[in-house]
Amino acid sequence: MGSAEAAVFCSNLATNLHSTPFSNSNLPKLNLFSIPPPKAYSFPSIRCRPRPGSPVFGASPSSDGTHVMVEDDLQAFLQILPQELRDILIDEPKRDKLLEVILDLGRLPEARYLGEPGGQYLRNTEVSMKELEDAQNAVGEFGGDNRAGIEGTLHRISAIRGRKGEIVGLTCRVGRAVSGHIDMVHDLLHYGKSILFVGRPGVGKTTVMREIARVLSDEFHKRVVIVDTSNEMGGDGNIPHAAIGGARRLQVPEPSLQHKVMIEAIENHMPEVIVVDEISTEAEALACRSIAERGVMLIATAHGERLENIMKNPTLSNLIGGIEAVTLGDEEARARRCKKSVLERKGLPTFYFLIEMRERHYWVTHRTEKSVDMLLRQRNPLVEVRKRDNQFKMVVERWKPYDGHDI
Repeated sequence: MGSAEAAVFCSNLATNLHSTPFSNSNLPKLNLFSIPPPKAYSFPSIRCRPRPGSPVFGASPSSDGTHVMVEDDLQAFLQILPQELRDILIDEPKRDKLLEVILDLGRLPEARYLGEPGGQYLRNTEVSMKELEDAQNAVGEFGGDNRAGIEGTLHRISAIRGRKGEIVGLTCRVGRAVSGHIDMVHDLLHYGKSILFVGRPGVGKTTVMREIARVLSDEFHKRVVIVDTSNEMGGDGNIPHAAIGGARRLQVPEPSLQHKVMIEAIENHMPEVIVVDEISTEAEALACRSIAERGVMLIATAHGERLENIMKNPTLSNLIGGIEAVTLGDEEARARRCKKSVLERKGLPTFYFLIEMRERHYWVTHRTEKSVDMLLRQRNPLVEVRKRDNQFKMVVERWKPYDGHDI
C-alpha cells in the first residue's frame, strides 16, 4: 500500500469509526468469551524471590492475601550516576517510586517519579561532559537502538547523541521486577489463546509480559520462549533475570532483526508460547501471524493506546485481522441500512484477546473479532473492565458498552 493510499484508507476508517453514534438499546447481548470455559482454577499466592541483597517493597494485599512484591536492584542503578546524585537519591524518601533520572549536557539533572507530573531537579549545577562519559563507561556499549543495560538487572539506559555521534544525554530508567499483578489476567491464560496488550508508554506492559512469561513457564509448565529485543524483559547480560522464571530467552542483535528471531524461535526451539515486546513493523506483524497459524500461543505488545489505534494503522491492522474496503450488493446494503461501500475485517485476528491497559490497574478486555466487527459497523461492542478497588482487590465488570474514551 503506497503512502497516498494509506492516507486515504486511514481517513475513510476514521470517518467510519466516528460517524453517527449507535444506540445501546438496540445492542444485542453478546457473550464476550463465547468459547468453552476452562477448568476450574484458583489464584495461587504469588511471590517474587528477590535477588540477594536487593531491597524489596511491598504493596497492599489483594483479595486472596497475595501481595505485590517489587524488586528494583536500586543500588546497581545508583552506581552509574555521579556520586553527588547517588548520595541525594539514596536518602530520598520517594526512592521506591523513582521512575527515571535524566542527565542532559548543560542542564540540571532531573529525577522523575511514578504518579507525579513533571520532574524534580536534584541539584543546581549542570551536567558535565565528564559525568556523561563516566556514566557511559559504567554502563558499557550501547546497541544500534541507543539502549544499554546493567548486567543482571532490568534497568535501561538510553542515549541521546549529537550530530557527530557523541552522547549528549542519558535517560536512566529504573527496571523493576513486579510480582502479584497476574490475577488481572490469570483466567484468560487458561484459555491458551493469544493476547495482545496495548497502552501508552510507562503503563506497565513490559512488567506484565515478564510476569506472564514466568507464570506460564513455572505454573502452567509451558515451553515459553521470550524474544527479547532490547533486553528489557530478561535484563542485560547472557544470564536472564530471575523474574522470567523458567522461560528461555532469545536475544536480538539488532531491532530490525526481531521478526527473523521470532521465526527462528518457532522453527528451532519448539515453544508452546512465544512472548514478544513492541510489535511495530509490518514484518513483525506477519511473523506474528505465521506463529499463530502454527498453533503457538502468542503474548505481545504493540504501539497504541486503544483498539482503534491498531485498526487505523495499516502496518499493524493485520494483528486484528486486517481491514479492507468491500462493495455490498443492493439487497445487503438495504438490510444493513448502510452505504454500499463499507470497511470489513479481512480475516481472523492473530490475537484472540486484546487488552487496553489504560492505567496500571485499569484494563479493558476485548474479544478481538467481535469488537472489531462491531466498531466497523459503527456500534459499541461489549467489553470487560478489570480494575482494582481501594483495598487492592480485583474487580471485573462485564457487559460494559465500549465507546473508546470513558470505557
